[in-house]
Amino acid sequence: MELSSTINPLALVLLLFVVPKIWQACLVLVWRPLMLSRRFKKQGISGPKYEILYGNLSEMKKMRKEANLRVLDTKSNDIFPRVFPHYHQWMSQYGETFLYWNGTKPTLYISEPELAKQILSSKFGFTIIPVKRPEVFILFGKGLSFIEGDDWARHRRILNPAFSMDRLKALTKPMVECTLRIFQEWRKQSNGEVVMKVDLEKEFHRLTADIIATTAFGSSYAEGIELCRSQTELEKYYITSLTKVFIPGTQYLPTPTNLKLWELDKKVKNSIKRIIDSRSKCETYGDDLLGVMLQAAKSNEHGRKMRIDEIIDECKNFYYSGQGTTSILLIWTMMLLSLHQDWQEKLREEVFNECGKDNIPDSDTISKLKLMNMVLMESLRLYGPVIKMFREATQDMKIGHLEIPKGTSIIVPFLKLHTDKAIWGEDAEQFKPLRFENGISQAAIYPNAFLAFSTGPRACIAKNFAMIEAKTVVTMILQRFRLSLSPEYKHTPVDNFNLFPQYGLPVMLQPLDSSSQR
Repeated sequence: MELSSTINPLALVLLLFVVPKIWQACLVLVWRPLMLSRRFKKQGISGPKYEILYGNLSEMKKMRKEANLRVLDTKSNDIFPRVFPHYHQWMSQYGETFLYWNGTKPTLYISEPELAKQILSSKFGFTIIPVKRPEVFILFGKGLSFIEGDDWARHRRILNPAFSMDRLKALTKPMVECTLRIFQEWRKQSNGEVVMKVDLEKEFHRLTADIIATTAFGSSYAEGIELCRSQTELEKYYITSLTKVFIPGTQYLPTPTNLKLWELDKKVKNSIKRIIDSRSKCETYGDDLLGVMLQAAKSNEHGRKMRIDEIIDECKNFYYSGQGTTSILLIWTMMLLSLHQDWQEKLREEVFNECGKDNIPDSDTISKLKLMNMVLMESLRLYGPVIKMFREATQDMKIGHLEIPKGTSIIVPFLKLHTDKAIWGEDAEQFKPLRFENGISQAAIYPNAFLAFSTGPRACIAKNFAMIEAKTVVTMILQRFRLSLSPEYKHTPVDNFNLFPQYGLPVMLQPLDSSSQR
């Protein structure tokens, strides 16, 4: 009798497809974390224990939830333990540099200023975004903040003219008009009350949306607010997603979250397309941000050309980033001035001396506000909108004394570096604008420790735009109102990607005199 040597088809499928996948999963979920942990251990770096698939996400989520229940003393600027409770606890256990796991992603926390500077200044070896989650690109677009290499250099070259100082000086007038418009709304809402309560978080969110829509894209107030609402809702889904394990491929499944993300993304893109279509019908494109990009779309020069899809992504990026970060700068500056009435009066006196009590500020008068600049720098130091920065090693690298394996994420905690007593002195947690009296480079024990706009080749392209906008708005408010914190204010800074007041910023606005309500 002849023996059959046929192979079971099911066994063949298991052998060819299932077994390799299981082996790959074991490498990612078990073997690689074990090997990387041992590799860092040899360098004296440890951290919280890795849990299969979830890493330390569950622990982080629990600590954040507990921290969000605490309300700080209004006068306390020691906000790091509340904003980053996991980093605070792990630093006390494992030191200034430690390893933790964002799901299966190894993440190195580095708070040494020299190492941070090297990482942020490096042109090679690090990529800007360590976890390419689809929610990131839905919210920000694949714009200047996230693209790499030749594309980044091309975009930066095209966009630079829109942020020249000569161009920015001309934007003061539309910034003033947007601010006057929101003052009119406040008067309507006051119902004749002399002292009115206003939630400045919401108001600044609307105001900066209007300013960037007007100055960067030449769109209407209504279009700007519509785009702002859509991106704000999109932001909520993005923040929620950061506490979940990302499984590649799930972004294509029609889950309730994905369906909502797709709907909002379509809404944002349609809003931007309407703005682009409206501008495209004009005889000239103009020299604002959108105009510069539309001119690039018509360019025949390869190094200075942009596609329409790239323009849409850059609009998403600058609209969200520019609107969000400046509104947060204004929020925390007003909180500090409401709390420190002496500095509020010093700034008001400077504003009256340089700009007058009733005059509309312009670029020349704003540039003379030295104390104002110091206060904004100190606000950015203590409550900067961007409180951390990520990078990822694209190859095995050596930075300082550290050997960093390829694929390792690195986090530089700006919030910690900006309040480190070893860098800023024993008064590091105190509000002292005069530390910037001799400039940024002389403000700290360690030179160039101020990282509010990052550093190196990828430093914020719009930092001068943000500062002119903030100075304009603060000047106009101080000309008209005296501010104090509402009794309802709770000092609860929270990490919602940027640094927000968890329960808003209710303040009491008192007009300086009856003429200010004109």
